[in-house]
Amino acid sequence: MNAPKNAPRIGVFGGAFDPPHNAHVALARAALEQLGLEALYVFPTGHAWHKVRELTPANDRLAMAQLAFGGIPGVVVDSREMLRDGPTYTIDTLHELRQARPDAELVLVMGADQARALPSWHGWQDILAVATISVAYRALSTADTARFDPNTLPGLPAGARFEALELPAMDISATDIRRRASLGEEISSLVPSTVARYIDQHFLYRPA
Repeated sequence: MNAPKNAPRIGVFGGAFDPPHNAHVALARAALEQLGLEALYVFPTGHAWHKVRELTPANDRLAMAQLAFGGIPGVVVDSREMLRDGPTYTIDTLHELRQARPDAELVLVMGADQARALPSWHGWQDILAVATISVAYRALSTADTARFDPNTLPGLPAGARFEALELPAMDISATDIRRRASLGEEISSLVPSTVARYIDQHFLYRPA
């Protein structure tokens, strides 16, 4: 279902945010600046069906997401995926947003690696019918510099819409942050200061 012409644009940015870090924040700011969004909805994942490891409790990840993104004008941290029973599927969230904002164009923001893996997503072809996909690219600082080509997706639906989002070069990963925190190493340069304090005060990522 295509949005009306000149419709307001609503961004959708999901993730485990375990923890949210400076690259996540940079992506949120870039999306608001470059994509002409009325708002960017940030959705911390509930039950992540595709994650092998157990996620940090939802209340901690939600609190950290609110600390990381809450001060950015235009960002809305939405907890609905955490409140949903069973696995968290992006298509369900998009359908709920479409019902709430039938006037808007939905823009799903993701990295190039996620875009290449779209066929593994639940209802991926339905996702492409409901939302424009904004593929985020970091500045050429890593070995993986190739641009994602949507035409490489098997069974790509006609009319699927893709656009690019340009990000600064930031070599940050949540996996590395959790490792550093577990060893008692400094992480204040990798996450917002409020998130660093939360992790420290709540003893997150430390060995049991």
